[in-house]
Amino acid sequence: MDKRNWISLSQDVDTGIESIRAHFRGHAYDPHWHDSFLVGVTEQGVQQFNCRRVRHRSTPGHVFLLEPGEIHDGHAPTEDGFTYSMLYLDPHWLERELHALFENAPADSQPGFADTLSHDPRLSTAIVQAFHALHEGDLRIVRQTAIDALLASLTRHLDWRKRQDFDPRLPLVAQVARDYLHAHTYEDIGLDDLARVCSVDRFRLTRAFKAAFGLAPHAYLIQLRLAKARQLLARGETPAQVASVLGFADQSHLGRWFRRAYQLTPADYRKRCSNLPD
Repeated sequence: MDKRNWISLSQDVDTGIESIRAHFRGHAYDPHWHDSFLVGVTEQGVQQFNCRRVRHRSTPGHVFLLEPGEIHDGHAPTEDGFTYSMLYLDPHWLERELHALFENAPADSQPGFADTLSHDPRLSTAIVQAFHALHEGDLRIVRQTAIDALLASLTRHLDWRKRQDFDPRLPLVAQVARDYLHAHTYEDIGLDDLARVCSVDRFRLTRAFKAAFGLAPHAYLIQLRLAKARQLLARGETPAQVASVLGFADQSHLGRWFRRAYQLTPADYRKRCSNLPD
């Protein structure tokens, strides 16, 4: 990582919410996705990223909202870089909390974000307050109050969608391939395996998958494994153990992909989330 860049990361014991404050100059992140909802605020500079096939430019005070699985990258188009604070919200936790706190949450639906970028001072303030309460390990009642205020502000930006097995906007072949990758994440999957499952040739499969999800199947599988790696590392598993379980060639192979996606080494991420020694 560029020495001018830095990341401060913490994880809340009660909710598992990760809080990250970071600064980047130039290139920040390659295209990647997370299995969490991301809510954050740009503090300084211009934060440029591509998401939902649109190039966004977030400036101080702007809120950015990303759903699980949404491909995005990161870049600083100006010399002074950008700084942001962000929270990672587990999808199951978020859905449970929303249904518990708000009686008007529609049944048989799942939450999504209506927009990727927003200028909402109320939501921006709620994110910043929740970030500091969680990141600094404030009193439990303070953390819970800040989280509830964040959830209340988020409801104005939610897009409740009917729960369904398949998204009608995406080609069936891509969805079948994605489901297969999720079901066989730990296995040494080949393109021919995926093509056989989807009853198409490898070339049609790759084109359809990339058009639907923004990544080729192999890149999507690596992102799946990296998401699993984050979970295992946060629980205290060592990088060597995680690399072995997830099918990476070795610890250094995991480390190269992990750094490209998150700008942290697996050992550093483990230490910050689990408070365990390397």
